[in-house]
Amino acid sequence: MNNPFIELGIRHDIVNAISELGFENPTPIQEQSIPVLLTGSNDFVGLAQTGTGKTAAFGLPLLELLDFEENHPQALVLCPTRELCLQITNDINNYAKKMNNVHVVAVYGGASISDQLRQIRRGVQIVVATPGRMLDIINRKAIDFSQVKYVVLDEADEMLNMGFQEDIDNILSTTPDEKKTWLFSATMPAEVRRIAKKYMDNPFELTMGTKNTGNQNIEHEYYVVRARDKYAAFKRIVDNNPEIFGIVFCRTKIETQEIAEALIKDGYNADSLHGDLSQQQRDKVMKRYRERSLQLLIATDVAARGIDVNDVTHVINYSLPDEIENYTHRSGRTARAGKTGVSISIVNSKELGKIRQIERVIGKKFVKAEIPTGFDVCEKQLFALVHKVHNVEVNESQIEQYIPRIMDEFAELSKEEVIKRFASLEFNRFLEYYQNAPDLNAPADDFRSREGAQGDRFNRDGMRSEYTRLFINLGSVDEFSRGELLGYICNNAKISGRNVGKIDVKGVYSFFEVVNADVDNVMNNFKGIDFKGRPVRIEISGEGVSSNRGGGGGRREGGYQKREGGYRGDRREGGERREKSFAGAGANSNGGGFRDFSGKRREERPERRRRF
Repeated sequence: MNNPFIELGIRHDIVNAISELGFENPTPIQEQSIPVLLTGSNDFVGLAQTGTGKTAAFGLPLLELLDFEENHPQALVLCPTRELCLQITNDINNYAKKMNNVHVVAVYGGASISDQLRQIRRGVQIVVATPGRMLDIINRKAIDFSQVKYVVLDEADEMLNMGFQEDIDNILSTTPDEKKTWLFSATMPAEVRRIAKKYMDNPFELTMGTKNTGNQNIEHEYYVVRARDKYAAFKRIVDNNPEIFGIVFCRTKIETQEIAEALIKDGYNADSLHGDLSQQQRDKVMKRYRERSLQLLIATDVAARGIDVNDVTHVINYSLPDEIENYTHRSGRTARAGKTGVSISIVNSKELGKIRQIERVIGKKFVKAEIPTGFDVCEKQLFALVHKVHNVEVNESQIEQYIPRIMDEFAELSKEEVIKRFASLEFNRFLEYYQNAPDLNAPADDFRSREGAQGDRFNRDGMRSEYTRLFINLGSVDEFSRGELLGYICNNAKISGRNVGKIDVKGVYSFFEVVNADVDNVMNNFKGIDFKGRPVRIEISGEGVSSNRGGGGGRREGGYQKREGGYRGDRREGGERREKSFAGAGANSNGGGFRDFSGKRREERPERRRRF
């Protein structure tokens, strides 16, 4: 029996390579598009959801159609983000690993343009690029597209959403009129229709499913909460899903950063992903996420484009997207390759109309869910622990030598007492936290703001707290980021990250806030502490006591600072306005999943860049 990919027209050496990658049967978009694209005679529009195998749908035909004896650009693939650019490049190289003289170059912002130019000069047949960096190279007259035969516009809708229309026009003006253009998109808004009409001649159009609809394997849920309870509700949803491996979407870079910091303080394995990270920082975050040492990735829409991570169980919309179509892209991060997933939206009652709009766009109803009670969460966590213990793999040869001592230790305890005490090790933490936990569900008709008076701030449990602002003689010149300084303070002062407030890192010094009850602990525990041979000095700041995280008149919304009038930063990652970068280090003195703060250098804020 022939391999299904051979029957589609793909030759043996490519099929052998993709078979080693786990390709057994083509996905629907691959099955229907590959035979059309292999003719090389049509412009093409392919509409399919994320996670359906679009890269192979165009990558395999390119490997069949190009002449790899020639070392000049013959195919150009444009995509919206550096993450997707790298993913496509890596995939095509993997498909071609049994072929000779195949050269694929990734061209994207945030990396050395000199290295990319060097690769282009050595000879390349396939260029995979983000529009901004590609235009920079064209303007340098460092590449010749006069012999390009195929142009692929991948994630075309998102490139237009990001404002790359003019760049795409300029890039395509350098390619021959007789080239073939292949356009792939998850949604088909009017803008994509217009780009197809502008650049294509009677294209073959293939639509998998209904236009703009979401993956049918995804369950869509929404929770209605008051604004001040949003973060607390979010944490409760996470705690109610002990095995969650999710992506949390926020609207702005500063929101991703602040939520990630708040989660880290609360002991969650979380980190942020946004456009202000350097490529090295981004790769570091993604490596941790792919290895599952991160449980929650907090990201903006643009930064998350191109993330191809298997087995994402949940997508959480902490903030609904500005563009309705982006919801489809967000939810498509889960339920990939035929698996199931859950997309959760946390909204206030004023956003219910937007939920109805999204329902109409994706053609699927949302389920209104209730924020679980504290008892429900504790029960879920307990039985998750029991399930984990029941299924743990025992290394008999290694544990055997310790069994006699273990049995002696438990000799006076009955089986029931051992089980109770073991379960309580983790369970007590949740019992304590959720004792007398309030109902966080807001009635659907509650349009009133209950965030408190102007200038009030609240901790994660909705209570007003008092913080003291402290000075420390360490700062950015000592290679501390906010996250690293948080870990350093917690480790040396022996306090919980939840009791540390705002951290303001300066050059040779910094300010940080701690709850009043921990001030003496911090002062005493830092006595005699040195950093690289220099005594560490902690003093109460001359600005005195601040009322719950001081500085400004913003409101405290369930555990992180939100500024009045909305968050700074714009939707577009490459915008002119930049916020301070935070790579997302994690620390807490209790709970799981913490980083080792050993003074290892974190990457500094990247240089200002215009685009990805």
